[in-house]
Amino acid sequence: MRPGPGAPVRPGTDGPVRPGLDGPVRKGPDTPGGSPRGTRPAGPGETDSEDLPEPPRRRVKGRRRATWTGAPAAGNAIRQAAYASGDDESAKARSLPSAGRNLPAAIGVSLGLGAVVAGSLFFWREGFLLLIAAMIVVGVWEMTRALAVGGARAPQIPLTIGGVLMAGLAWFAGPDALALGLLVTVLASMLWRLGDGRAGFLRDAAAATLIAVYVPFLGGFAALLAYPDDGVARVVVTVVAVVLTDTGGYVAGVFLGKHYMAPSISPKKSWEGFAGSALASALGSALLVYLLLGVAPWWGALFGIGVTISAVLGDLAESMIKRDLGIKDMSNLLPGHGGLMDRLDSILFALPTAFLLLSVLAPGS
Repeated sequence: MRPGPGAPVRPGTDGPVRPGLDGPVRKGPDTPGGSPRGTRPAGPGETDSEDLPEPPRRRVKGRRRATWTGAPAAGNAIRQAAYASGDDESAKARSLPSAGRNLPAAIGVSLGLGAVVAGSLFFWREGFLLLIAAMIVVGVWEMTRALAVGGARAPQIPLTIGGVLMAGLAWFAGPDALALGLLVTVLASMLWRLGDGRAGFLRDAAAATLIAVYVPFLGGFAALLAYPDDGVARVVVTVVAVVLTDTGGYVAGVFLGKHYMAPSISPKKSWEGFAGSALASALGSALLVYLLLGVAPWWGALFGIGVTISAVLGDLAESMIKRDLGIKDMSNLLPGHGGLMDRLDSILFALPTAFLLLSVLAPGS
């Protein structure tokens, strides 16, 4: 029996290849399909085995492919890089392991901090200044540790002393003294850093300037708000506006959020959430600023929108810093919250905005 046209032929014969007896069929120029690589030499009209691609290996049943390769430490580094990259898809597939927030602890810490702030404001005004100074000390400590992850060595001692000095200057001497305190603190930090040599000086000086502006300078506006006779009302309307911003943004973002605001920085923030923040803060501030400071409701609504914009920018700013450093929280000082700076990120940017707006809307109060 002679083979038909195009059929594979056994070497040295005129008969067709018998499957299972003559070995696997090789893929030739006239042979349709093809077969896996065999062990016998290539016959007439066949292609040499070295020219054939390696067939895909079948996965052994019962074995699973590993999601991460390498040692556990390498896997953690990859997860950290995925978190810091801001890539939504990689974050979903390779998110950092987290135990989640301790909700009872978070509520307890929030109530405790609120009670301390309210008690100092209503019963001991000077105590509020001490509270501001204590928060500045903690904030400088957290920021110094966080920036050290990126290799910056900001001098903590002059920043801490200068930060406390700035709070006192703001309380007793006003905004001009606060600005002077910032200048002195930055210069003192640079001189202190020179003692460690020139290597990395510019990087460390920039880190020190960032900390001095971000923590004690912005925090000093809390003292400026609280010092006047109606300072309690000014602090209350500012804090309530920030709280309404967070609450309105969360509710609107959960139920309506579809268009992300800055997915590479904060994947959970949406423009719908921002609209909810502005609406809640505008309505609440219109009523509260009118009742406590006697400002017309439409100006109170404008105050609320201004606080919302600055608070959202503050939240995004800290999120960008943490993503750039590859960290999740500034510290683990507050159970259920992370660090103190993780709770103050919005309000720190809102303080100078509120001070400036209230200086125009309610001057001489």
